Amino acid sequence: MAKGKTATHRPILICWALWVVACGSSCQKGSNTPTSEVRKPAASDSIFVPPDTSTIPRNATGDMIRYGRELLVNFPYYLGPKGTVGKYGGNGLGCQNCHLEAGTRPYGLNYFSAHARYPQYRAREGRILTLAERVNNCIERPLNGRPMPLDSKEMVAMVTYMQWLGKNVPVGGNVPGDKLKDIALLDRPADPVRGRVVYEKHCIRCHGDDGQGVLKEDGIAYVYPPLWGKLSYQPGSSMHRLIKSAQFIKYNMPNDIARWDKPVLTDEEAFDVAAYVNDDKLHERPQPNLDTEYPVLKEKPVDYYWPPYADGFAPDQHKYGPFKPIIDWRKKNGHPTGY
Repeated sequence: MAKGKTATHRPILICWALWVVACGSSCQKGSNTPTSEVRKPAASDSIFVPPDTSTIPRNATGDMIRYGRELLVNFPYYLGPKGTVGKYGGNGLGCQNCHLEAGTRPYGLNYFSAHARYPQYRAREGRILTLAERVNNCIERPLNGRPMPLDSKEMVAMVTYMQWLGKNVPVGGNVPGDKLKDIALLDRPADPVRGRVVYEKHCIRCHGDDGQGVLKEDGIAYVYPPLWGKLSYQPGSSMHRLIKSAQFIKYNMPNDIARWDKPVLTDEEAFDVAAYVNDDKLHERPQPNLDTEYPVLKEKPVDYYWPPYADGFAPDQHKYGPFKPIIDWRKKNGHPTGY
C-alpha cells in the first residue's frame, strides 16, 4: 500500500491480497532478481528459507524453473489481457500482486509448501484438485481470466518452479511461514467507516482515493494494484474474505515498511480496512456466479459472505463478524471452523 521499491528489488520487509489488501507488490517486466538479494530470515526466526535462485540447475529442468518464475513474476506481460504468449488473465493483475516476492515472502501467500500439499481436497469445489487446477482458480477469480490448458508449457513451468521452491518441504506437510499469520478475531463486527480512516492514512498514497491503484506507463501491469472496481479481484477470492484479507494486510502492508515481525497496523485496523476495501455496498466489483461453490454447505469458511449457510448466522455476520460465535456454534455442532 505504500510507495517505494517493488518487492522483487528490495530486501524483504515482511509486512493485502489483495485483496489486500490485495497485493501491494508490483510485477516488474523482465525482473529475475535472485532470492539471494532478498533478506534471509535469521535462524532465530524459525522461518523456512527457500532455495536461492543461483542454485537452479543449468539444464532443461532449470530452464523450466526459471521460465516458471518469470511467468509468475511478470504474468501480465506473458499471459495477461495483452500477453505475448497467451491471453488468460483478464484485468492486468498478476500472481506476484498477492504471492509476494515471487512467492518467497514468509506470511505473504508464498508457495513454500504448495507443491508438497497438492493434490488436495478443496471445499470450494467439493473435490480433489491438482496444483495446476489451483493455479487456474487464481487466474479465473482474482485475475478475472480463463483457465489455461493444464498441460501447456507455461502451466508446467509455473508448477515446476513451485516444486523447486518447496523442494525441502516434506510431502503433505507445512513449514514455518507458509501460511498467513494468525490474527486476533474481533469481538465486534469489522467497521468499514473506521476502515476508511485507516485506508486514508496508510493506503491511499499508493492505491489512490478511488482504489484503482497505479497502472504502469506501458498500460499492461500495475505498480500498485486496484483494490476494487471492474479490474480488481472478484468476490469469492481469498482477498474478499475478511479474515484472510486482514491477516494479509496486517503482516504485509504498508508494503514498504511493514513486515511479519514488525507490523504497522493493529488487529482492529487490519480488520476494519479489510472491511472497507471489500464492502460491496461502497465499491463495485466483478460478480461471478457463486451459487455452485461449496456444495457441502457446512464446509463454507466462516468468513465466506455468500449464502446459504448450514449454521444459521446472517450473511452480514459471515462478512463482517464477529466470527467467534459462528466458530463456537460450529465446534459445538461438529462443523468445520476454517477460514
